[in-house]
Amino acid sequence: MAFHPDFPTDQRAYLFYSHTDASAGLVSRLAEYSTSDGGRTLDPASERILLTIDKPESNHNGGGIAFSPDDGFLYLGTGDGGGGNDQHGTIGNAQSLTSLLGKILRIDIAAGAGGFDYKIPTDNPFAANPPCGADGSGTMNCAEIFAWGFRNPWRWSFDRQTGELWVGDVGQSAREEIDRVVLGANYGWRCFEGTRNTGLACGSDTNLQAPVVDYGHTVGTTVTGGYVYRGSRYPSLRGRYIFGDFGSGKIWHIPNDTAPTLEVTTGFDSGLNMSSFGEANDGELYIVSYDGRLFRITD
Repeated sequence: MAFHPDFPTDQRAYLFYSHTDASAGLVSRLAEYSTSDGGRTLDPASERILLTIDKPESNHNGGGIAFSPDDGFLYLGTGDGGGGNDQHGTIGNAQSLTSLLGKILRIDIAAGAGGFDYKIPTDNPFAANPPCGADGSGTMNCAEIFAWGFRNPWRWSFDRQTGELWVGDVGQSAREEIDRVVLGANYGWRCFEGTRNTGLACGSDTNLQAPVVDYGHTVGTTVTGGYVYRGSRYPSLRGRYIFGDFGSGKIWHIPNDTAPTLEVTTGFDSGLNMSSFGEANDGELYIVSYDGRLFRITD
């Protein structure tokens, strides 16, 4: 969920969720809602569906959603469609530019043309092409794409100070990775899993970017992306990117200017299954544990 950048003046919020459609089957949807009580509840009757992506499998739903502090556009993270080795088409969904799966998407929530309730930012890599948001695919490279080559960008965030986009992309059987994502770049899946060449057919491998961090499954099994710390309580953590692993419970922090590719090892053993990180209005960071508990990060 993401509140409108002008909330509470603009009383709209956006949800990205999974849904079983009577005709299309499993889909991912981006929808807009309004609230009349300051955000305590959203009015179901106000739902306006902006974008729909057909899903071939039930897993790898991605699901991150956030407005950029720099450009104000809405960003979505989508998984590759699920299953093993992204076996969809000849090169997989994540490398196919005619699919919205396995991507970071960027849209302008202002009403668009051609029946779409959004606009395409003019500097998106394929902005001149038609949108693919009716079902998640097209005959031309999709206009909504910001970056591609992701397996399951489960948790990601913007650095509130620099605007940089940090993505934790969950690996398959060998490597986990953290990416610092820029416009028009390819982050490798299914050509690469972290720094490991998979040997799978994946097209031309254009604009490939190495991960900032990767690690093997002796260290952890499911990366959970975090945030660059911009709070005031703990000066020693300022400017450091904090992230963790759902499977092993380990937490790491690295300088936000770390160059690719750093392999992390030991880390701090939290004993938690970290399903998400969260950032408060004051910049302090929190961990959501899968057992229902909430923790604040300290130094």
